[in-house]
Amino acid sequence: MPGAPFSHPANWSFPTAVRFGPGRIAELGSMLAELGLSRPLVVTDDGLKLLPPVDATLSALIRAGMGPGFFTEVKPNPTGTNVEKGVARLRACGYDSVVAVGGGSALDAAKAIALMATQERPIWDFEDIGDNWQRVDTSRLIPVIAIPTTAGTGSELGRSSVITNENEHRKVIIFHPRMMPVAVIMDPELTIGLPAHITAATGMDALSHSLEAFSAPSFHPMAEGVALNALRIIHRWLPVAVADGANIEARSQMLVASGMGCVALQKGLGAVHALAHPLGALYDAHHGLLNAVLMPYVVEFNAPTIGEKLALLARFLELPGEGAAAVVEWLHAMRRDVGIGATLGEIGLANIDVERAATMAAADPCAGGNPVPLDAEKLALILRAAIAGCF
Repeated sequence: MPGAPFSHPANWSFPTAVRFGPGRIAELGSMLAELGLSRPLVVTDDGLKLLPPVDATLSALIRAGMGPGFFTEVKPNPTGTNVEKGVARLRACGYDSVVAVGGGSALDAAKAIALMATQERPIWDFEDIGDNWQRVDTSRLIPVIAIPTTAGTGSELGRSSVITNENEHRKVIIFHPRMMPVAVIMDPELTIGLPAHITAATGMDALSHSLEAFSAPSFHPMAEGVALNALRIIHRWLPVAVADGANIEARSQMLVASGMGCVALQKGLGAVHALAHPLGALYDAHHGLLNAVLMPYVVEFNAPTIGEKLALLARFLELPGEGAAAVVEWLHAMRRDVGIGATLGEIGLANIDVERAATMAAADPCAGGNPVPLDAEKLALILRAAIAGCF
């Protein structure tokens, strides 16, 4: 029944404890108390620190009698330096938990700060390569409570953080299974004030997670099913959320779909993210915008290998037309409908070093999940298409 999921609060444990529903930020203090925590460090980004979602978070903690710390030195593409400063603040004041408030940048930084607060090794030792995650000392980990304010990365339900290594000009995926927040508050009211262009960019990021997970060749039927349903939700509700930011059902549906996309991406990512990571690191570009532009070109490149999947998706979403062509056109139309340009130049990347970005993309861990095996030459081909607007 339309709207039913959003007329009743819900508690979930997939893949961690989630309190979903409007107004549930008020439960933050009691949630921390139930977990035996009383000295949280609130981590957010500089652009959000004076806005209502952070005010609501701090107010909930103060009403519960907790005196939270506050750390806001997080860039849109969080860096190792941001993490180091957050760790120093947490250690100096003896906080027992981290409350992460914001979009993917703030949540990724907060999870990394909590992880690194009890480590002796540098953060880059935990890059998501091989069994590096086993180097983490898990004896004294700091718990994270995540409060998303955008429907984009779904980082609140993820076991990794993407942190920029400033010395190498490279985005690095830091992974450990226990980076997963111990609890999440999904309160769609906190996303109401999000501007339309940010709603659009973050929503397309959520779409990219689900689409790449659905397309990935690895065998994970459960993640594939979650991805497919997330794509259905985004197809229906992202244009509504962009057009009417006060629509609580659209905001709720997108918040759910964003989390689902993050759950699904354990099946794998691909060329969209492999290319977006170096472009973001080299040119400090918005991750969601990059994904939005790159997606249709990557799908077109992969289409000969995943034609059957794309045909299923076209039928499932009831798209005009059939097969891969229908999906590619849907992606272009969705991008246009939410006000995002068609080429990299239209989002401010008119002059990029194609060879360098493609070489970096080939080394990115996400490249291994692409349906078509990738190398720098193939990735450069996709990049040039995203610059020109066609192959």
